Amino acid sequence: MKLAILILYFAVLIGIGLYCRKHATDVNGFVLGGRNVGPWLTAFAYGTSYFSAVIFVGYAGQFGWKFGIASTWIGLGNAFIGSLLAWVILGRRTRIMTQHLDTATMPQFFEKRLASPTLKILASVIIFIFMIPYTASLYNGLSRLFGMAFDMDYSVCIVLMAVLTAIYVIAGGYMATAINDFIQGIIMLFGIVAVIAAVLNSRGGFMASLEGLSNVSDSSVSSIDGVFNSFFGPDPLSLFFVVILTSLGTWGLPQMVQKFYAINDERSIKKGTIISTFFAIVVAGGSYFLGGFGRLFSDQVDVAADGYDAIIPTMLSNLGPVLIALVVILVLSASMSTLSSLVITSSSTLTLDFLKGCFFKNMKEKTQVLIMRVLIVVFIAISSVIALVQYKANVTFIAQLMGVSWGAMAGAFLAPFMYSLYSKKVTRYACGINFIFSSVLMICNMLFRSHFPTILQSPINCGAFAMIAGLIIVPVFSALTKKPADELVNACFACYDKRMSVPQKESLGD
Repeated sequence: MKLAILILYFAVLIGIGLYCRKHATDVNGFVLGGRNVGPWLTAFAYGTSYFSAVIFVGYAGQFGWKFGIASTWIGLGNAFIGSLLAWVILGRRTRIMTQHLDTATMPQFFEKRLASPTLKILASVIIFIFMIPYTASLYNGLSRLFGMAFDMDYSVCIVLMAVLTAIYVIAGGYMATAINDFIQGIIMLFGIVAVIAAVLNSRGGFMASLEGLSNVSDSSVSSIDGVFNSFFGPDPLSLFFVVILTSLGTWGLPQMVQKFYAINDERSIKKGTIISTFFAIVVAGGSYFLGGFGRLFSDQVDVAADGYDAIIPTMLSNLGPVLIALVVILVLSASMSTLSSLVITSSSTLTLDFLKGCFFKNMKEKTQVLIMRVLIVVFIAISSVIALVQYKANVTFIAQLMGVSWGAMAGAFLAPFMYSLYSKKVTRYACGINFIFSSVLMICNMLFRSHFPTILQSPINCGAFAMIAGLIIVPVFSALTKKPADELVNACFACYDKRMSVPQKESLGD
């Protein structure tokens, strides 16, 4: 039964990829779906790119163990900061200005918005360096779940996921990814609700589980009784940093922001905002809520020996075969959707911003699409090899690099991108300084962590600090450096002043 469900799922994904080939014949279609993607597909593409196996298995288990039921705040932060506010603040302006500037990637945006080819190259290099290890991290957590459900070796899991993702992304591009993201999102929504209900029921229900959690104590964490059942948990400051990194970070991640490029109309923005927020409440909120009960299973899991990734699989190990199959597909869906988004972002950036932008300026449209398809294979292969090397050899350097990827990219791009959408005073020099500051900070955190202040030794805290610092660095250095030319700024912001006619039901007029 479990294997049959999995095979059916794979067949649907590949079928959609082949069906969407007609939408992937040019760069605009392959990378952005022709900028004609509706609210449901865009919202689910945003949500499924946001939440992967790293969230469900890794972060939910780790932070649920550390903070208890208070880890639910992380999921709510993801919903209201990472989804709702991101759509409200960035969605419309991103769609309008990127179309006006005719840009398909974030580095292209920086080049045209700030008239700086150097920023485009610098942004491309940052994405290239940090995107691959981030991509490799998506395979984490799958090994234990597949081993639990099918007694399958981790290497087979990696290869299977890589090959299937490559097939449908290469065939159908962004549109195939968006449609599959929708299907995968539906599975994630129903799956997380079913899993929470089943796990809590195995401990006597919700109230009994809460009561059990109130009796858990850990003197190495806190001397307060029942702290894992409290409103803010044993370490509110660390909890705050996790919320900031995992929520505000999406505002600066290229694979997330580029979802706004493809929106087709105003109605899609309004609906997409609601849908993506609801999706995040259920999936992210549900995942961290479930992880908050991890300590109820402390008699079955040895965190010191097996790591945090063992917590969620242990909680699920006693479920029925159908539910276990659903969980496997849930986590596989989350990882494949994020992987597909990352490799499209990586391949398009390297092709359009680096190869075409620097070396082959007259590259034909079909050649660009072909190179992007080839690079998708390359990126997936490299990320698979990194994941296998880390698993087989336990290379800690790779694991550390994965941990700083999110913080480096979000710290580098969040403030420059957001301010560039709203302010005419942003300068290329301020953005470049912030790019370098965040990248160097996170690399130093990885290499010289013990020399950092205690609060910043964690890559999560350091990444959150990089994002917050960027919000200060960009306006300060913009005030201190040479202002951009008025002609450039006015030309970029003219798109917001364009007059549009709308039905009276949407506006009463004067």
